[in-house]
Amino acid sequence: MDILFYSATLSLILFMILATYDGFYLHIWKYSLFNKSESKFEHKTHTVRAILFPLIVWFLFVEQSNYTAFLIGLSLVCIDLIVLAIDAYSEKDSRAFMGGLPQWEYIIHLFANGFHFAAIMLLIAVRLDIHEGQLLFSNIIYQSTASQWFEFVALNTIPGAIILAVLHIILMLNRPQTLWSHYRSKVTCC
Repeated sequence: MDILFYSATLSLILFMILATYDGFYLHIWKYSLFNKSESKFEHKTHTVRAILFPLIVWFLFVEQSNYTAFLIGLSLVCIDLIVLAIDAYSEKDSRAFMGGLPQWEYIIHLFANGFHFAAIMLLIAVRLDIHEGQLLFSNIIYQSTASQWFEFVALNTIPGAIILAVLHIILMLNRPQTLWSHYRSKVTCC
């Protein structure tokens, strides 16, 4: 069981690193997708996913013994998958201003989403049990160093994820977009 928690922890950490680089640095800081008319829809799909992520972490990763929270978490994952598909479908048109999505950024998206869903599937594997041919929800809290590390990492991803979600929401509004662009233009690096 420990290997599932260690693998989920590593997947969650790698996802957060790649998602922060992609979602903040590339999408908001470098390319300002929220400011490009052809990318506004992509920014909206990223905003929905940014809102869903801390909710998924809370309901699936933190509320471990609550069956209702587990079902809510699974529902949010399903919504996230649908939004991801819509986002991926729309990216070709969204990145026309830069000649399409660069191949290296596409690879970052693949790895980030792979780690994101790996962490989710590993925790689902921990939460479900097969007993006498039936798939059952396990509300037994497995206590070990590995599970405690996972819980620590999961809890500590939530504040940063909320900040990124709020930033996505704020940058959908005209006045914050103008302020961001004004102050961003004063920074000459990066």
